Amino acid sequence: MVPLHLDFSLPLRSFDVALELDVANETFALVGPSGAGKTSVLRAIAGLARPSHGSIACSDATWFEADRVDLRPEQRSVGYVFQEYALFPHLTVQQNVEFGGRRTNGLLRRLRLEPLAKARPATLSGGERQRVALARALARSPQVLLLDEPMSALDPHTRGHVRAELHDLLRELALPTLLVTHDFEDAAALADRVGVLVDGRLKQVGTPGDLLGAPADPYVARLAGANLLPGVARVGGGGLTSVVLDAGPTIYAADTAAGRTEVVVYPWDVSLALEPPDDSALNHVRDEIVSVTALGNRARVRLRLLTAEITTASLQRLRLEPGQHVVASFKATQAKLVSAAD
Repeated sequence: MVPLHLDFSLPLRSFDVALELDVANETFALVGPSGAGKTSVLRAIAGLARPSHGSIACSDATWFEADRVDLRPEQRSVGYVFQEYALFPHLTVQQNVEFGGRRTNGLLRRLRLEPLAKARPATLSGGERQRVALARALARSPQVLLLDEPMSALDPHTRGHVRAELHDLLRELALPTLLVTHDFEDAAALADRVGVLVDGRLKQVGTPGDLLGAPADPYVARLAGANLLPGVARVGGGGLTSVVLDAGPTIYAADTAAGRTEVVVYPWDVSLALEPPDDSALNHVRDEIVSVTALGNRARVRLRLLTAEITTASLQRLRLEPGQHVVASFKATQAKLVSAAD
């Protein structure tokens, strides 16, 4: 039997969350905008919100079945890490972890919290507070782990390091883990599978690579960080499709489409040059730089039509700055076509 089985409907103010999902010993990320119902799913699993019908089961135990079973939160084998961690400020690290259960010493050692055992939450960094919240959740020896926006309370400098630590810990635990986030990059880095939840409905489920390589619609593509370029497609020669963009240029794609479509191009697939390069890329678009934002060893260069992500070494070599005109290039195989939004 699948460790965590969900098949329920949960009424919210504007819509019902209707979810049918099986989560094995894996990390599954629910990603979507604020108000999509993501946290409500976690609350229903934990017994903090009551579905109108359906069922929630873990292995051979039924936690909820409409009109028959509704276990209290303390009766469900769940470890819950809240968005802001919800640590008790007047308790030490050790006391916070002990509040979750009896498994404390091993967890403090495992999560490198022993030197901080007597410290209080106010003196800890964001990454340390996250580790304390995880230790408290794991002290219950849960069968299921729930993480609500685990990266949102971290500053950008800390985020990458803590994300890598959390990824390794989740793989080691091998628990059915459901995390919610609005950030696809966090979901892709942490999860084995990702589900895109919008207005209480799953739009697409797959591996991060599935969602990047074959987004179901423009919304999924945009959530994954893609440029979306609307236009009109028609079949061309050589097995290619030409798309006359609403903004003017013509783009070539290896996908097949006709009529209204949107070209999906990821920023990291776009290269920049001062003049059209002599390369295999079919798509060369001359455009003006609107802004340049450094992100560690990468830089996001926003043009009027699209955004490119290049190395800071390329940024410095080309001496790129706002107002400058450059040529954005990408291959036909890197241009995915999806049906235009209604």
